[in-house]
Amino acid sequence: MFMGLGVACGFSQDALTQDLGTQDKSAFWLFKPVPARMMRELTPDRPDKTESPYTLDAGHFSLEMDFANYTFGKSDNTTTRALNIAPFNVKAGLLNTVDFQIVFDDYEHVASTDRASGTTAVQTGIGDLTARVKINMWGNDGGKTALAILPYVKFPTSTDHLGNDAVEGGIIVPFALKLPGDFDMGLETAFELLHDDGDNRYHGDFINSITFDHSIVGKVSGYLEFFSDISTEHHAGWSGSIDAGIELLVAENVQLDCGCNFGVTPAADEYNPFAGITVRF
Repeated sequence: MFMGLGVACGFSQDALTQDLGTQDKSAFWLFKPVPARMMRELTPDRPDKTESPYTLDAGHFSLEMDFANYTFGKSDNTTTRALNIAPFNVKAGLLNTVDFQIVFDDYEHVASTDRASGTTAVQTGIGDLTARVKINMWGNDGGKTALAILPYVKFPTSTDHLGNDAVEGGIIVPFALKLPGDFDMGLETAFELLHDDGDNRYHGDFINSITFDHSIVGKVSGYLEFFSDISTEHHAGWSGSIDAGIELLVAENVQLDCGCNFGVTPAADEYNPFAGITVRF
């Protein structure tokens, strides 16, 4: 009787552990996938700019992609209209706390109009490729907080002078906190080493953002975000935006989203609407 009670308690404890999402998944890796019943909920890096601290489960893959996004911006003398078709982030779960990502702007069309002369220059081609590795430090499979580090390197693969032909890189530190009232908060701080526009030197960029996400109705949720990018390059301005969007969880492994980023400082783009999808395999 006592043995049976002990076994029952053991099963109950195991069930509780699984319910809490704290089961040990350290034995799984790229070629030994995590079983579907043990996978964590879908937590992509899109659609907001604040990255998620949660990694893709080991042995699984995902595609995070814009169907299209459009950017309208103004500088002192130039108006820029840019269309990006199907930029994507492909992920592979290497270990329970590590995934590898390839980000690529596969088609860009940029029209820059000089307002004084009325002339327009058009650039069309592919963009740059970025390789990233996300390492979750804690909270991947349970808890109210989660933290990750996400180093990356950008390679100059762009055509038609759409990029700056320079290798650049940085490190992103995303943090998540579950708040009362079923609110989710995300924070991000990042440092980037970017190439100067006018010479062969590099400068630092400092990024900070905060986002809040909450369910709206059923499987539809929404977010509101503030994003800040401060450059140390000479004469560069502070770029800030307020971003908002919605997400629809179509299925356990499929999410649709749309949103718009609105610039609130002179150095930021005026607006940037987009729509996209996340699919996990």
